[in-house]
Amino acid sequence: MNEELDYAEMLEIPVSTVNVVKKKSIFKRRQPKVESPAPEQQDELKDMVVESVNERVGAYVYAEDVSDPPAPEKTKKLSLKGKDKAGIVLISEAVAIGVIALAIFLTNVFMPQSAINTFLGLFKTSSEVAEPTYNEFVLSPVVSELSDAEIQMSESGVISFTAEGSVYPVCKGKISKIYEDSGMYTVEIAHTSTFTSVITGLTDVYPAEGTQVLANIPVGYSDGNSEVRVSMYDGSSLLNCFTMMDEVPVWKS
Repeated sequence: MNEELDYAEMLEIPVSTVNVVKKKSIFKRRQPKVESPAPEQQDELKDMVVESVNERVGAYVYAEDVSDPPAPEKTKKLSLKGKDKAGIVLISEAVAIGVIALAIFLTNVFMPQSAINTFLGLFKTSSEVAEPTYNEFVLSPVVSELSDAEIQMSESGVISFTAEGSVYPVCKGKISKIYEDSGMYTVEIAHTSTFTSVITGLTDVYPAEGTQVLANIPVGYSDGNSEVRVSMYDGSSLLNCFTMMDEVPVWKS
């Protein structure tokens, strides 16, 4: 028993029970028979021994289980560093885009001739950059050079004649509309998004709507019984800023 007590002291750990063992003597001697203590007395003796050991090692004795408690479960800590960095980058890019857009807007308003507007103008679509104005087109005669038609022009800018023969567009374009009224046809030709020409009094029309036309290919025919009229428009405004040189319309400088 003393060895167990010394070992417990050495480890400095509390104990909850102890076994008392009596060694047998090598030499057998006959001793008087001693009655064993009652079970209650044995428990009391064990409790006294345990209390004495615990007092010597300076520990406390608990009635509960003194085995090592289970290690606490480690909770997986989510790392948000990567997400935070990605969010910061996205916010920074959005702010930068907003600043650039605001700078471009203010530049367009207050400095339309600035270098940045000139640079951005290089990226405009071809339709925005290449579409010419009406006076950049070279006009062509509306009748053949071999025709005997007498071409006239009103002060408002309407070209007219009465003769049999083919009728030509004033310049290249696209047939946008064809009208028919009492057997006579009207053709509208779109040369740009704003510049158009209208030919009325045709007996027949050759191309269909949506067809591209050229100045040297006729779009219709007149039998000479009705007046043919050719008008040019910029938007809804009738153009009269041209003159006739023989049968050829020419823009005024």
